[in-house]
Amino acid sequence: MNQPNGLPRPILHVISNCLAVLSLLLCPATRGWAQQKVSAPSPQQGAGGENQSQNQEMTVAIQELQQQVSELGSAVAEMRSEAAQYRAETLELRRELQTMPNQGARSSNNSNLSHDASAPPAASLEDRVSSLEDTSTVLTGKVDEQHQVKVESGSKYRVRLSGIVLMNLFGNRGSVDSLDIPSYAAPTAAYGSNSNFGATLRQSELGLEVFGPQLAGARTSGSVQFDFSGGLPNTLNGVNFGTMRLRTANMRLDWTNTSVVVGQDNLFFSPLSPTSFASLSIPAFGYAGNLWGWTPQVRVEHRFNLEEGRSISVQGGILDNLTGQPPYSQFDRLPQAGESSGQPAYATRVAWSQSIGDEPLSFGVAGYYSPQNWGFSRRVDGWSGIMDWNIPLSSRFDLSGELYRGRAVGGLGGGIGQSVLYSGDPRDPATRIRALNSAGGWSQLKFKPIPKLEFNGAFGLDNPYAQDLEAFPQGVTIYGTALEQNRSALLNFILRPRSNLLFSAEYRHFRTLETYGNAYTAEQFNLMMGVLF
Repeated sequence: MNQPNGLPRPILHVISNCLAVLSLLLCPATRGWAQQKVSAPSPQQGAGGENQSQNQEMTVAIQELQQQVSELGSAVAEMRSEAAQYRAETLELRRELQTMPNQGARSSNNSNLSHDASAPPAASLEDRVSSLEDTSTVLTGKVDEQHQVKVESGSKYRVRLSGIVLMNLFGNRGSVDSLDIPSYAAPTAAYGSNSNFGATLRQSELGLEVFGPQLAGARTSGSVQFDFSGGLPNTLNGVNFGTMRLRTANMRLDWTNTSVVVGQDNLFFSPLSPTSFASLSIPAFGYAGNLWGWTPQVRVEHRFNLEEGRSISVQGGILDNLTGQPPYSQFDRLPQAGESSGQPAYATRVAWSQSIGDEPLSFGVAGYYSPQNWGFSRRVDGWSGIMDWNIPLSSRFDLSGELYRGRAVGGLGGGIGQSVLYSGDPRDPATRIRALNSAGGWSQLKFKPIPKLEFNGAFGLDNPYAQDLEAFPQGVTIYGTALEQNRSALLNFILRPRSNLLFSAEYRHFRTLETYGNAYTAEQFNLMMGVLF
């Protein structure tokens, strides 16, 4: 803070000390020196009165200097006193400004302050504080308004729009079951072509979330998600006119440690999938060891929080009992084998997790049961046991994956989508069926050298049991010729230069074996660009 006369307080302090020292040193010295000059004149002074006159003049000058030093010291003392008064007034003004928001007006004590040089800075500070408060109020109002009306809703509750616009450029070598989103290698395509190139945007996604009121202490919310992989219209260039498809739609009640979820959702007992933007319509390694599905379900989740950041979660629920069969009719829904049993499918999962730094360490085990009726009283008990893990090996490496062992789980992608085998025509009551046992899994190693870049390498395998496949000479499933094994491997990188922008490239290899020895291989190269919103 500057003091009056434009001199900073530290400088005044230094000048005062210097003058005091100078006064102490100079006054005795000059006084003694003057006395020596008067009492002990030199030979020249003794010779004449001129030198004596000069000595007297010098003594007078020294006395005047001493007087000036004394006056300067008095002025410094007066300035110090005034500075102390100004500091006291400034502190009082600051206290009044701090209490001003609570009082709504300036205290009456401010009227006692003198209108001197300190008044303009105080008024300026008050104006700036008032301006900042007004600006903050305006900005807060605009943020709240944007938060509420970003997506207009028919109700008073907030709705959030999200999704991704995703472009895939792909090239295949060898034949696959689906050109742009392959799951396994297939026999040579029509016209003997084994290489192709194409592009698609049908893996783009669109989602809506709604956040509702509190109900019995629980936060309510809902979400719905679509993509454009529901089929290819039978029209010219229909391969690029993807049909909108419902992926998930659920409603949630969330308490502190308990949640109830109702709707069509991912398989909660098989929660993980390899990281890939080349395969969003079907999760990566679907039909190659990764159980998946978007299935109507009702489930309950409860979390037990333990010490040191550990927790145990328990989930259980019922699901629409689907077996992977295509619809019998395009217009009317007829029961599939699982629904014909008259029961839902049942599933449960228990998981343990702990945070290591910013990374989660988790292990889970799950069970699934699906009673099925394949017609003419041909009943099968489908089931599966699943184990999943996510292990942070270091701050940059992460290992994740799943293993399963099951029976008649084609509706979840297990057994390469095959649930049962037939000895002949399925429409013949005399035809026998055999539930297909299978085992498989996948594992992925993730490397993140920097937060915006990651590399992923993964391998998946689905292996139906040979003893079941060889039980019937024909090896027939409802999908055609039975498949004995499906392997898939991928390597990709994902770059996110901005939070809503991504670039990715992926290489994937497929090897698929039929029951009687035929083996097929294929490769896909995929370049991706996506914008998230």
